[in-house]
Amino acid sequence: MGTPNLTSQAQTNTKDGSVCKLNAECDTMWSLAQQFAIRRLSTREQGVTFAPKRSVYVDYAHRARVIAATYAKFYLETEENGTPENKGRYYWMALGSFASKTVACTLEKWQVDLGRHAPDFTDFGEVRDGLGKGNFWLFQDVAPTHWYYNYSPDSFEQCIDTRGENGCHTQVNENLKRLPWADTALPTLKYLPTSPFIKKAFTLVKQIEDTKNPRARANLQFSHLMEVAKHEQGVILQPLMYKDPKFKKWVQRQRYPIIRSISPALELVFTHTCEIDNSDLKSVAPDNTELEDLESRMKWITSTANTFHSLMQKKTGIMENELKIMAGWHVSQD
Repeated sequence: MGTPNLTSQAQTNTKDGSVCKLNAECDTMWSLAQQFAIRRLSTREQGVTFAPKRSVYVDYAHRARVIAATYAKFYLETEENGTPENKGRYYWMALGSFASKTVACTLEKWQVDLGRHAPDFTDFGEVRDGLGKGNFWLFQDVAPTHWYYNYSPDSFEQCIDTRGENGCHTQVNENLKRLPWADTALPTLKYLPTSPFIKKAFTLVKQIEDTKNPRARANLQFSHLMEVAKHEQGVILQPLMYKDPKFKKWVQRQRYPIIRSISPALELVFTHTCEIDNSDLKSVAPDNTELEDLESRMKWITSTANTFHSLMQKKTGIMENELKIMAGWHVSQD
């Protein structure tokens, strides 16, 4: 995919100190935001210097770790245009970092990785693609929104309703259509418009920024977290992954005792590692969880959010240190 042309031309003059002001419209802003998400999950092709082309990372687990790193950086306010004094306003991003790390860990399990080598021999090929697709397109949805708010919160409010089909420049729209699974993902996700949940979440972001009382701020953070979680699970992952007949069939089969015994555990670990013995630092899905059912899945997500929130409030230093470790993954193959 080529670099989009987002330049403008204007006639110059001989007046000393002359200034020409060019106003970026909403489509330019969303183009810059979307290109951030595309670049973060791609690499420049070696040896290409003019109009460099980029290729999306092939390894799903590596993508998931880069996504985990980016989410962590957004929370820590070390991402592009971050504001350190506002750390904590992007509360979902911290939980999202642990979740994307969990996706990477699951993709690296031998049962799921087997799907890469023998996709037609086992249902785990469908599992691998489903996890990779959901993780990838959730990032393409939420990362640009946060990047844009970082860059220009005032214009973000003006342009929040303009995202969606043809909301970017033509070249960026074309780049989107060349991304993995785009032929089905973009129509399924209705070309990534801003959902009511995201609108509410960013209203809460503004309130978090303006609130100094620790208890009131924590309550706002949790509300923000749940609004983004509703968007993540209901708007993105439910139609993209869990309604897919092949993926749905696998998660239903996973509840069979024999298959469950060899399947990866359904748990989210609140460290940078994949596994931990300390039950206080993880959330395990109840045995009766039906992952393909949004209501059932949200019960576990809500329980996970409460555990995460408690840890973030009571063990802030430990949790943020884990996030700092994961934030470094975007520059390594770790």
